[in-house]
Amino acid sequence: MNLERWGWGSIAINVVLAVLHGAVALRSGSLAVAAELVHNVVDLLSAIAVLVGLKLALRKSRAFPYGLYKVENLVAAALAVMVFVTGWEVLRHALWPEPAPLRVDAWMLATLIATAILPLVFGHLELRAGRAARSPSLIADATEYRIHAITTGLALAALGAGRFSLSLDRPAAALIVVAVFKTGWDLLRDAMRVLLDASLERETLDAIGRIVEADPAVTASRWITGRNAGRFRFVEAGVSLRVAGLDRIESVTTRIERDVRAHVPNVERVLLHVEAPASPLLRCAVPLADRAGTVSAHFGEAPYFALLTLRRADGALVEQRITDNPHAKAMRAKGIRVGEWLVAQKVDLVVSRQDLRGKGPVYVLRDAGVELRRSDAASLDGVIAMLGGAECAEAPG
Repeated sequence: MNLERWGWGSIAINVVLAVLHGAVALRSGSLAVAAELVHNVVDLLSAIAVLVGLKLALRKSRAFPYGLYKVENLVAAALAVMVFVTGWEVLRHALWPEPAPLRVDAWMLATLIATAILPLVFGHLELRAGRAARSPSLIADATEYRIHAITTGLALAALGAGRFSLSLDRPAAALIVVAVFKTGWDLLRDAMRVLLDASLERETLDAIGRIVEADPAVTASRWITGRNAGRFRFVEAGVSLRVAGLDRIESVTTRIERDVRAHVPNVERVLLHVEAPASPLLRCAVPLADRAGTVSAHFGEAPYFALLTLRRADGALVEQRITDNPHAKAMRAKGIRVGEWLVAQKVDLVVSRQDLRGKGPVYVLRDAGVELRRSDAASLDGVIAMLGGAECAEAPG
């Protein structure tokens, strides 16, 4: 998305509004329209600042290796200050003595109607673009255009009332002050949250946490945090993996970062801290021929699987569950599907009588860091006895 074109468009809109409001203010002598002209000038300067922020936000250098992402938030904060200045200008004009009688012509009212509709339409389109790109400066500028439409409407009402010798300039100015200061406070608050590295919203962190934990090689997600910088997001998380070796760990972390970027917009960087597994338990899977505990000679075609949880320290059985193999009757690639299913169950170890070397399930399981162990034990009790030995403590986690 070309965000700079919105900056240029905002400059063009403010130039047009300033020219039209200047003409009306000069001919009518309206205090409200003159205040709205000041508003236009401030918005014009703000639009120029937004464009500068958009051009600088993506630049990196030796002095700023992490980029200038927060320039956009600085621009948003500056825009908030300009909104306060606008409010003060309106308030100062409202405190002036009663102005001279207004001159109201039909073309003046038509011009104000047009200048109320124009920023409302442009602001709506710019707000959609800003939210899609998560650009705080565009969102701030679009929000200001909404206020612009309201204040122009107030100026229109004051000018229209002047045609009937009713002076509404001061009440209109007072309402403009309230609206402008409220907008300025909202913009400043949001900008300062980012500049002070406030956390990402809880919904976003929870969504990222679910993506991380869904990776088959992740045994646990220890913690997760993140922050905004401009429209970009930076994420850090501590994870425990069942894989070992730098190459395999790098492969897993790269995959997780790719998945987070694919599902969460505007993530600039995902930094994963790989921590040692803290779980004292080992989760094992054994293919069974029946629910009585006979170990199957096959892997993918086994009708049942035993899911065992053992204590790593001494190999003691903590939990035993026998479940149906959901892919036993699959027509194709049943071994691979069973391997993927076991990975989804967060299994650490698979014990099988069948030699799986060179077969599809091996690649699925080993890619997720699941250990494979061949055993000639004919019964589940025999497998449990084997796992209860010293080998259990050495199984990877």
